[in-house]
Amino acid sequence: MAATPRRFLRPFLYTSAAALTGGSALYYVYRPRTIPGSEPASVPPPRYTEDGRFSPPRFPLVKTRDEQISDLRSSSRSNSVADTADTKGVLGALTGTRNEGAVGRQGKQEDEDESYDLLVIGGGATGSGIALDAATRGLKVALVEREDFASGTSSKSTKLVHGGVRYLEKAVWELDYNQYKLVKEALRERKYFLDTAPHLSNWLPIMIPVQKWWQAPYFWAGTKFYDFLAGSEGIESSYFLTKSKALDAFPMLKKENLFGALVYYDGAHNDSRMNVSIAMTAALYGATVVNHIEVTSLEKDANGKLIGARVKDRVQEKDGQKPQEFSIKAKGIINATGPFTDAIRKMDEPHVPEIVAPSSGVHVILPGYYSPSKMGLIDPKTSDGRVIFFLPWQGNTIAGTTDAPTAISQNPIAGEEEINWILSEIQAYLAPDLNVRRGDVLAAWSGIRPLVKDPHSKNTESLVRNHLITVSDSGLLTCAGGKWTTYRQMGEEAVDEAIKRYKLKTSPLLQVPRVSGSEMIDDAAPLDGTCQTHQVRLVGAHGFSNTLFINLIQHFGLESIVAKHLTESYGDRAWTVAALSAPTEQRYPVRGLKISALYPFIDGEIRYAVRHEYAQTAVDVLARRTRLAFLNAQAALEALPTVIDLMTEELGWSKKRQEKEWHETVQFLASMGLAKSKLSVTRKDVESGKAGEYDEHERKLYSRH
Repeated sequence: MAATPRRFLRPFLYTSAAALTGGSALYYVYRPRTIPGSEPASVPPPRYTEDGRFSPPRFPLVKTRDEQISDLRSSSRSNSVADTADTKGVLGALTGTRNEGAVGRQGKQEDEDESYDLLVIGGGATGSGIALDAATRGLKVALVEREDFASGTSSKSTKLVHGGVRYLEKAVWELDYNQYKLVKEALRERKYFLDTAPHLSNWLPIMIPVQKWWQAPYFWAGTKFYDFLAGSEGIESSYFLTKSKALDAFPMLKKENLFGALVYYDGAHNDSRMNVSIAMTAALYGATVVNHIEVTSLEKDANGKLIGARVKDRVQEKDGQKPQEFSIKAKGIINATGPFTDAIRKMDEPHVPEIVAPSSGVHVILPGYYSPSKMGLIDPKTSDGRVIFFLPWQGNTIAGTTDAPTAISQNPIAGEEEINWILSEIQAYLAPDLNVRRGDVLAAWSGIRPLVKDPHSKNTESLVRNHLITVSDSGLLTCAGGKWTTYRQMGEEAVDEAIKRYKLKTSPLLQVPRVSGSEMIDDAAPLDGTCQTHQVRLVGAHGFSNTLFINLIQHFGLESIVAKHLTESYGDRAWTVAALSAPTEQRYPVRGLKISALYPFIDGEIRYAVRHEYAQTAVDVLARRTRLAFLNAQAALEALPTVIDLMTEELGWSKKRQEKEWHETVQFLASMGLAKSKLSVTRKDVESGKAGEYDEHERKLYSRH
């Protein structure tokens, strides 16, 4: 009789255990999760009062570029009283008025040595991330950039924020722990990325087409492992689509030999606007951040230790003036110049071996109808074994990338061979009735990825999988390699090393400007002198929500597509951009004059870029504040007269400077895929409509008819 209960109990326990295990797995996959940007804004949008008054947000202002340069100059005057401007906070409304009263960088009056704790050379993602990390730890930091923020590799990425499914595959098959660690780190950083800048980044489902039945379990296992590694840093779980469902989600796919598809999630972002926002956030927290400042030499003391750098203002050169070099004094110097890393290292030690192995990555931009607006695609194994992405971006479609050794230059040009290879590869996945033509390419560019070799490794030819931090005998700290997704981690490790090497002391920030523009949030609360960049929200993040654009439409009468673009590019600072936009003199839209009929970029963005984001050239605006040059090189050329006129109003450019801007911008657009015959085009040609004409050879390449 005793065996009877056990006979029923054992199956019951097995069934319960199986149900519990299955239920737990289902809950893990389908558990409720908070998607960045979907929750209400931390700071609600302003509303009308009962008596009909509207109080706009009041955001703190960064110092002007001239004030920042003045601070740089003052660093060479040691043991003097700090400039009054250095210890004044700035708080203003949309009109740009300032308000005095906030204390200095470390929350105290600075009456000691005015030299900086750190001087960061390079204003890309890495350099800007280092500056933000150092500033939020209470260090006195300066950043200088020879060109513009994100003028190099940081604006020419694939626009993904990802751990890297291909790196994970290599880690498994090659039993490479370093690759595994890189993926794990990047997945953690991906979540921080989306939390601190939800207006500039978003989750994107990416499809892997399955052409053979046996590929389904292979890709399923890989994407599930990717989900597992992400853990709580993930959002949605990967899933399988049947052939019919895959074609429904991605109608452009070729039906033949299609078995189904796996869909996994990664992040996407607006890379150069992200970079600019990091730099401007660092400036708000007290960093001295200046673009178009070139380092001409490094300065050392009698013992051969670095104590500063000589620099010059390249804007003065553009204005036809002779730039006056001056010194910036700092306890430590950080080299974060990406592909140009070795040039700075050789300023320090002329005969030092080079560590950068530059690799070219070409991308092309196609019209938006080539991909769904909310779904990307990855070809994990192209004809030559490389990976290619096919992603929606800013209303168009981005395809890339290649990977080949290259020479270092400021604005490399994408070759026809690479462009045609990309078009050929994506054609293989698209329906045969979709003919991807060379004329469909709206823009094409080449970015230089700075792969690095460890100078202390026995095998000096082997490349470092992740980033590299090294310090020279004279004290130059170099941070190189890595990728966009891990910029924050690179900044943290670089500042940690700098604090140790240069014996710096961090301190809490006792009082900082209200970056959110509201008393509701104390931005200084977590800043205790340790690294807190994983929770420091960037400019524009506090008041952003997915419905903010509706408030802008209701208050300013903006066109719907424009309002959505502004909130996704500037977050809550879209209030300021909209306020700077001119009336259209039409019933609708009420405000916002487009600089190109094809895209949602408006006049207020140019004024905002100059007044609040240190834009100094037309290229700064067309390529990195707006993204028009990256989206459509011809449209950027046609918008150039408007951009130059608006910037002339803001900066008081002379006729000679306007002509220089025209010439330099047209030359830059050649690196964005502009036809060679357009390089000699004049403003009069553009305004008369002749800029759209091609010669016979280029008509075959570029014509879309």
